[in-house]
Amino acid sequence: MADQLYLSYWLRGFTPLNMLRQFEKTLLKFPFSTLAKVEPVLRVYAVSFAETPVLEAAFPNPPDPAVMMAAAREFENDDCCFQVETFWDLWAWDQDWSLQPARVFLACFAPGFEDSEEGENIRIDFGLEDRFLPSPHAGGVPMVRANVQSLLRLVHDIDDALPVERRQLRSESGANFAERLQNALRETE
Repeated sequence: MADQLYLSYWLRGFTPLNMLRQFEKTLLKFPFSTLAKVEPVLRVYAVSFAETPVLEAAFPNPPDPAVMMAAAREFENDDCCFQVETFWDLWAWDQDWSLQPARVFLACFAPGFEDSEEGENIRIDFGLEDRFLPSPHAGGVPMVRANVQSLLRLVHDIDDALPVERRQLRSESGANFAERLQNALRETE
């Protein structure tokens, strides 16, 4: 069974005063979908994800990160989470391989927000990791390779834009994603 795939960042000098600037830099590097018919949504949660968002607003696709962060500034606090639900384009198998929009959640956690599982400052939830793992049943190693390259390009671009202390690409189960990818590649040979 496929796990969720997350990319977490811990940043040097991250504070409630600069968190939206760091999140905006992340959003500026994100390759928003050109195929999605759904608009990106910004949500601001106070204290925990169990609370109703204090802001939920859709933005035209592709969104302007500066406009999104201007809307979020009104709710800037040391116990909030800023989350953008959006899409990026990846190869997917559905009777055949095609480029399709894939849902992604990008989140920025203030230090006092309760639901930052790993204590990270920024997290990207890529959805199910099987988009990045070849399957012996569906083939498509070149398409999965393109998805992995997109993922690595995003990591590289964010690394260049932010003061990264450390980052972690992880599966929901805690399994080492790099090892899972190597094993999946071996199975398709």
